[in-house]
Amino acid sequence: MEMMSGRNGLFIILLLFVSAAVQTYGETKTCLSRRSPCFLKKMECPAECPTTTSPKDPKAKVCYINCDSPICKAQCKRRKPNCNAPGAGCYDPRFIGGDGIVFYFHGKSNEHFTLVSDLNLQINARFIGLRPAGRTRDYTWIQALGVLFDSNTFSLEAATSATWDDEVDYLKFSYNGNEITIPQGHLSVWRSPENDVRVERTSDKNSVIVILPEVAEISVNVVPVTKEDDRIHNYKIPSDDCFTHLEVQFRFYGLSSKVEGVLGRSYQPDFQNPAKPGVAMPVVGGEDRYRTTSLLSSDCRSCVFSPAGISNQKDSLVMEYSMLDCTGGATSGNGIVCRK
Repeated sequence: MEMMSGRNGLFIILLLFVSAAVQTYGETKTCLSRRSPCFLKKMECPAECPTTTSPKDPKAKVCYINCDSPICKAQCKRRKPNCNAPGAGCYDPRFIGGDGIVFYFHGKSNEHFTLVSDLNLQINARFIGLRPAGRTRDYTWIQALGVLFDSNTFSLEAATSATWDDEVDYLKFSYNGNEITIPQGHLSVWRSPENDVRVERTSDKNSVIVILPEVAEISVNVVPVTKEDDRIHNYKIPSDDCFTHLEVQFRFYGLSSKVEGVLGRSYQPDFQNPAKPGVAMPVVGGEDRYRTTSLLSSDCRSCVFSPAGISNQKDSLVMEYSMLDCTGGATSGNGIVCRK
């Protein structure tokens, strides 16, 4: 009996060891970017996010393989926008550039501005807002995004509403000028006929991630201006409009050194951010340079979008930047500073 008890104890210990090993080790992914310092290096997903696939729990983190990280280490991230990380555009609106610097760009209500303009990618934003009596500028928020790539277009927007209802989906989508429907429900997916755009809901309503393979990923939330926001900032929101708007975060692949835009220029390798350090709300201009005539137009003064010139992209300096999520104070080596 004692011998059997000892064997059972040993068997239980072995099971616990195997179970711990399974829980500790997740997927292993390889970075295939030749321009990355992590090229062909295998990176193991952390125990807290063992997989890169879409989780059933909307709040769960996924494994993110960051080929641009100099430490060549997989990281965990949520699939919804992180308004306090590089590539973000939230609030009224506050951006965090590829250089990690926070800045505000107010633009103007009911006008369109280019956030990113590169040879093969153009991302515009429609601003909505209001100007209370006594103010010298508009309060503004991002209400819609328009994306141009190759010869295609994609747009998403937050529908106008007098009040906010958690049970209503306020997102609207279009592809090449045609309205598209994406069924409600976490992980519901829509793909374009050419499979060059994938949209996946990251919650039942009002949150999606837009994927342009090997070009960009855009995480989006729809939110209202709340009564608390109104009280704190004295927006003076009217009773017939809660100003539904977008919180966004971008992740880019292969941006050229010529990339432009309110946000895009901060990804240039030699960009000097005009945002003044130490200022509570560092505001940068550029309205005249980045204003477009419509959500899906690339006619701003500084726009460089040129699908016909994509074939020449290889002749220019190409960079691979991503949505940085660093745990220390490292730099990427291209003027991009990792900040907590």
